[in-house]
Amino acid sequence: MQSPIVRMPSVYLPHGGGPWPFVDLAHFVDRHECKALADYLAAIPEQLPMRPRALVVVSAHWEAPVPTVMTSPHPPILYDYYGFPPEAYRVTWPAPGQPELAARVRALLEAEGISAAEDLRRGYDHGTFVPLKLTFPEADVPTVQLSLQEGLDPARHVAIGRALAPLRAEGILLVGSGMSFHNLREYKAARAQSFVFDEWLQRVVAQDPHDRDADLVRWSAAPAARRAHPREEHLLPLMVMAGAAGSDRGRVMYSGTFGGARICAVHFGA
Repeated sequence: MQSPIVRMPSVYLPHGGGPWPFVDLAHFVDRHECKALADYLAAIPEQLPMRPRALVVVSAHWEAPVPTVMTSPHPPILYDYYGFPPEAYRVTWPAPGQPELAARVRALLEAEGISAAEDLRRGYDHGTFVPLKLTFPEADVPTVQLSLQEGLDPARHVAIGRALAPLRAEGILLVGSGMSFHNLREYKAARAQSFVFDEWLQRVVAQDPHDRDADLVRWSAAPAARRAHPREEHLLPLMVMAGAAGSDRGRVMYSGTFGGARICAVHFGA
């Protein structure tokens, strides 16, 4: 007998740096930091109300003129990192695509007046295959990746999330893959500021959804905001997940450090 479909959460998770779980990054990330983040990612299925029918992933590593969905039934791996040892380019995660779900995503966006497009050739970037190889190691959950929209307008991405909200009642897990701190150019100098920004972020995601969304749209006025995110692409998947949350408050499900910088994961409707 098929299990009834229940409403899924929307999840904003940190995907770490490059292929971090599969190579030695001891010069940059403490092994205890890696284990804590890996343990959180591996435990996500236990925190879900049911096994997801499919995933829709918004990764910080794909921007397009309009929100664009992958339509390949068998997406390749896009090794969009460089300077790592050879084993980093042998990591696989052969989860199937689902063209029907991609079409549903595009239809939901366009029904809300958001122009959308599709890409048959695009593969899973490391914002998708690296963390989800830990979460769904069997690679047996159909997955569709959705791009950010160029211009990186936070209100636009909240609206994108609102358009996708109906998928949660269809057994689809919405995943926003980014990092709540992402300043690679000044990493050592700015990581102390990550604690300041993280304190603000954790408070905001837990508050009343109307206030939450308004504060997230104005995120750049937060304490240490531009030290944490000189460019906001790693924060915007959170905006999409908050938009999809509707009236559900956020809950911080992981809080730790990565390379000494504070990062967190937020689940809405957990």
